[in-house]
Amino acid sequence: MSLLLAIDTATEACSAALWHHGEVLSRYQVAPRGHTELILPMVEELLAEAGVPLSRLDGLAFGRGPGSFTGVRITLGVAQGLAFGADLPLVGVSNLQALAQGAHRHTGCDTVLATIDARMGEIYAGGFTLEQGVMVERAAEAVLPPAEFLAGAGGLWQQGAGSGFVTYPELTGCVQALCEAVPFPDARDMLPAALRDLAAGLGVSAADARPVYLRDKVTWQKLPGR
Repeated sequence: MSLLLAIDTATEACSAALWHHGEVLSRYQVAPRGHTELILPMVEELLAEAGVPLSRLDGLAFGRGPGSFTGVRITLGVAQGLAFGADLPLVGVSNLQALAQGAHRHTGCDTVLATIDARMGEIYAGGFTLEQGVMVERAAEAVLPPAEFLAGAGGLWQQGAGSGFVTYPELTGCVQALCEAVPFPDARDMLPAALRDLAAGLGVSAADARPVYLRDKVTWQKLPGR
């Protein structure tokens, strides 16, 4: 897999990243509004910087959620539009997984509890551990109140990442340290999982790409202690 584009607008951060023959080119901007105006210029800048047209890409990854409903829909819509036009396979990557991957990139930790502020008094949460360079889910992603999260979080994890810890500081008692450098997902941290999945033939057509909102999930699996 030589050329892979990743985009994300599911949270307050808007980002795009390009895997270009082993090199990562990226754009990232925290902008609570205006993602629709930012994301396509970011993509155009990356492709111009790399000197490759969209049609030469091997695939496209997108932040499939969880996140804001509007943000996730923007990501999916843009990804589908780009993929349709260039006949590219799509792969959705969890925004919580991207947070965990970002924490690993910044600190080297291999167990991460990732959270995103879900509004309405709830958080999106998931636990991840490192396997062959990619963060994989170990505690199922769910949406739940902070108090329920605390009750089921189990033992301490190495690192916490994401806006849920910022909105609800009491959640930091579940982790050994907070990775403050990763408050929001970054498209560059979607590349490892996307490269793995596309190489495994898990890409789908633009018409078959789906978001994951988590709002219809009401249970939380207890996180294993570490």
